[in-house]
Amino acid sequence: MTIAEKLDIIKSKISDSAKRSGRCPEEVMLLPVTKTKTVEEIMPALTCGIRAIGENYVQELVEKYEVLSPYVDEFHMIGHLQSNKVKYLIDKVSLIHSVDSSSVLTQIQKQAQKIGKIQKILFEVNLTKEDSKFGVYEENLEELYLLAKDCPNVSVCGLMTMPPVYYEEPKLREVFSKLRRIFEDYKAKDSAFDTLSMGMSNDYEIAIEEGSNLVRIGSKIFGPRIYQS
Repeated sequence: MTIAEKLDIIKSKISDSAKRSGRCPEEVMLLPVTKTKTVEEIMPALTCGIRAIGENYVQELVEKYEVLSPYVDEFHMIGHLQSNKVKYLIDKVSLIHSVDSSSVLTQIQKQAQKIGKIQKILFEVNLTKEDSKFGVYEENLEELYLLAKDCPNVSVCGLMTMPPVYYEEPKLREVFSKLRRIFEDYKAKDSAFDTLSMGMSNDYEIAIEEGSNLVRIGSKIFGPRIYQS
């Protein structure tokens, strides 16, 4: 199956999921994730009209940016971000999904101020407190949000989460619906909140049904990731 065919199937499923949740399909953004994929593997997606991609690693994002920036309107950083790496991508990304600490937030403010940019970010929230997952705990989210409000070069636009991969549908729905409620609480007091990033290749339909308006899909588009030793 070609990438074009895979994208058609995914877009159709996104549309159906959005309609089941009472929303317009156009409200849901598809973000292809290009982790470990080469420029040659990514280009067929761009010829299908894809104009935004997500990367997990700073080095990969920087390398691909140099080649793909003429064809891509938005680069998103979706993986865990260390504070000392912020300076390498601050001039390249439209949205950082994975802010989860004051140290990273402070660096984003510092580096964005240097280039006169307002950097859009999402807070990654770890609702399950799984040790292998990054993210701010729910009880610490307000503190981080208030810190961000004191950062003039940072705009908090919403929330992101990654449930444990072993969760079955009922538990997935529980996590997604909980983050949607938290998101709605913040949106009620902050009009900048417009992005709820939930759902990946194996659970994006459920995530959309529970309120996601941005899904991050990699393997369902580009095939399994191949890691080289």
